[in-house]
Amino acid sequence: MAKPKKRYVCQACGSVSHRWQGQCADCAEWNTLVEDAPATVFSMKHDLSSGGRAVEFVELDKPGPLPVRQPTGLAEFDRALGGGLVPGSAILLGGDPGIGKSTLLLQAAARIAREGRGVVYVSGEEASGQVRMRAARLGLSDAPVKLAAATGVRDILTTLGSMDAPGLLVIDSIQTMHSDTIEGAPGTVSQVRGCAFELIRYAKENGVALVLVGHVTKDGSIAGPRVLEHMVDVVMSFEGERSHQYRILRALKNRFGAVDEIGVFAMAGEGLEEVDNPSMLFLSGRDEPMAGSAVFPAIEGTRPVLVEIQALIVRLQSGATPRRAVVGWDTGRLAMLLAVLESRCGLNFSSAEVYLNVAGGYRLSDPAADLAVAAALVSAMSDKALPARSIWLGEVSLAGEIRPVAHGGLRLREAAKLGFDRGFGPLDVKGGSSALVYDGLGQLANLVDRVIGNS
Repeated sequence: MAKPKKRYVCQACGSVSHRWQGQCADCAEWNTLVEDAPATVFSMKHDLSSGGRAVEFVELDKPGPLPVRQPTGLAEFDRALGGGLVPGSAILLGGDPGIGKSTLLLQAAARIAREGRGVVYVSGEEASGQVRMRAARLGLSDAPVKLAAATGVRDILTTLGSMDAPGLLVIDSIQTMHSDTIEGAPGTVSQVRGCAFELIRYAKENGVALVLVGHVTKDGSIAGPRVLEHMVDVVMSFEGERSHQYRILRALKNRFGAVDEIGVFAMAGEGLEEVDNPSMLFLSGRDEPMAGSAVFPAIEGTRPVLVEIQALIVRLQSGATPRRAVVGWDTGRLAMLLAVLESRCGLNFSSAEVYLNVAGGYRLSDPAADLAVAAALVSAMSDKALPARSIWLGEVSLAGEIRPVAHGGLRLREAAKLGFDRGFGPLDVKGGSSALVYDGLGQLANLVDRVIGNS
């Protein structure tokens, strides 16, 4: 390839010269010639500054109809979505195998179809007969859902292009889709990215709500390229333990709403049932209080959920190595809380095994649960039950102080609705309920005095 020639451009008049000189020959200005980098072969072939179509810009306040959310018929699903399906949106739903993703989407698709909106359900993992058999078990056989078993994106888009655009398109799952324009087996990075791009483009151009079911890895994250989560508008995770009946639908990303709302379902013989009061799933329901048990009002978005925290202390013979076992809470936070109780309150856990469990398989990440965990630990150590129908909330600092928590008043009001009549927590909680007697605690040592003194 020939070496590109240098050129010099006059900064005053713009004339071009192929050699440098002190004075411009055209405008007679001095020292205005500056060397300009020549265009390479690559830049000339890939110049995108011309040849395209003009892009239309609109104002933010342009009058006109905005997309209207469409309810799915499942209130808990709509809550997690932020109010319903947005036309033209792309939703990625992930979850462990057998958790109920296909069941949830089939129930939502059936309810939407019964309302007269078009629904297309494309299954890449099951045959049409298998999906129909599940629909018969769930009592959804009469729903006018267009069902197909296919994995070719070209075939799917060609078929959709020959019919009216549906209101909802479900692809189960994106890892089984295949594009004949991309080399590689289904499930590879290039195939997943390319197939998702084509399906999302169809949804955006036709105002179709698209739901892509995604596989997950062994650590629970959505399989495939990370760019897949950037391409979609909503990323949702369907969580739960197989040994428990409840399922939690959680939004990890939502361009149309908040990401801290959850939907709670219970797995039953006829599919997933909505749970209006999730607190009843995570409370034991017994009347008499027991040592080592404390109730904590957690917050999931705008919804308070009361969960039971259980602790067990086992004394060991001297010389034995104690064990720390935690289910549903952070192990590091438990170690920190045990250190604060030992350093600031004089309690000795070094010669005891500590077992902590969040009942019902619930997983806590709220730092406001520190006080409830501490209350359960102190109650288990002293073998004294906490006050009946009481709740505990508050974050514990390394200095042993009880720090304020978010939405304290909302937590107390929810507890009062469920029959709790006493609360313990930070000093400055406002907006509680008159039906609940609230006691503020300034230091963790105050908690120890109340539990051990049984006051």
